[in-house]
Amino acid sequence: MNSGAMQIVFILLVAVAAGGLIFAVLAPFFAGDNVDVRVRAISEGGKAGLQQRRVFSRPVESAKDNRRKQVQETLKQIEDREKQRKRMSLRMLIAQSGLDLSIPKFWAISGAAGVLLALGTLSSGVPWFLALLSGFVGFLGLPRWFLGYMRKRRQEAFLSDFADAIDVMVRGLKAGLPVSDAMKVIASESGPPVGPEFQEVVEGQRIGITVDQGLERMFERMPVQEVNFLAIVMSIQSKTGGNLTETLSNLSKVLRERRKMKNKVQAVSQEAKSSAAIIGSLPFAIIGIMTLTNPGYLDPMFVTPLGKTLLVGSGIWMLMGILVMRKMINFKL
Repeated sequence: MNSGAMQIVFILLVAVAAGGLIFAVLAPFFAGDNVDVRVRAISEGGKAGLQQRRVFSRPVESAKDNRRKQVQETLKQIEDREKQRKRMSLRMLIAQSGLDLSIPKFWAISGAAGVLLALGTLSSGVPWFLALLSGFVGFLGLPRWFLGYMRKRRQEAFLSDFADAIDVMVRGLKAGLPVSDAMKVIASESGPPVGPEFQEVVEGQRIGITVDQGLERMFERMPVQEVNFLAIVMSIQSKTGGNLTETLSNLSKVLRERRKMKNKVQAVSQEAKSSAAIIGSLPFAIIGIMTLTNPGYLDPMFVTPLGKTLLVGSGIWMLMGILVMRKMINFKL
C-alpha cells in the first residue's frame, strides 16, 4: 500500500471518530424528551415491580406472623399451666410417686407411723414433749418424705428410658406410622414407668382426648422438664405444622445431652459429697470411739447443764453446716 492510500484511510478513521464524538455530545439535546420518557418508564417499572414483590411477599409475611403468634400463645398457655401446677395436692403427690394408695389409707398409715415413733421415743426415757415432737414428725414428715423419695426414684427411672422412647417414636414416624400408633408401640414395648405413662395417653385418645391434652396430663403425673419439652413440641407442631420427625429427632439429642451433662455434674460433685459425708460422720465416730475406750469420759457432756447446752449448740451448728454443704453441692439442671 502506497503512502496516498494510507493517508486516505487515516483521514476516514479521523472523520469517523470525529463524527462519533459529535453524535455522543449532541444526541442528548436532540432526543432529550425520549430520554426523559425512558428514564421515567424505567423508574415507574421499578416501583411497580417493587409493589408487585410486596404484594406477593405479604402472604408469606402474614403466614410467618401468624405462626409466630401461635407459638407465643402456646408458650404463654404452657407457662400459665406451669404456675398453676406449683401448688401440688396430696393426691397428685401420691400419683407422681407411683403408689396405689387412697388418701384415707395414706392418713391411716401416717397416723400409725406417728404413734409408733412417739411410743418408741417415749420408751427410751426422753421427756414427753420430745416424744410428742417425734410423733408429729412421724405423722406428717416421714410419710411425705417417703412419697418424695418414691417420686424422685420414679422420675429417675423414667428419664433413663425416655430418650429411647422418643427414638422409637421417630423410627415409627419414618416408617409411616401415625403418632398414635407410634405411641402404642412405646406403650407395649417399654417398661415401667415409661410404658404405663404412654399407655395412659393412648387410652385417652380412645375417649376423645387429643395427644396434646394427653401429654399435658402426663406432665402432671411426671413433672419433669423432658416431658414438658415433648408437650411443647407436639402442641406447637399441631398448630403450625412442619417436619415432626426431624423435630423429635432433635429433641432426642437434646434429652441425651441433658442426661450426659447431669451425669457429668454428679460425677464432679461426688468428691464434695464424699467430703461432706466424712466431715459429718467424724463427730459421731469420735464420740463412739471415746465411749468404747473410756466409758466415763464423756458423761459430763450428757449429764451437766453446761454439757447439754454445748451438745445442743454443737448439733445446731453441725446441722447448719450440713445444710449449707448440701446447698453447695446440689445442682439442678
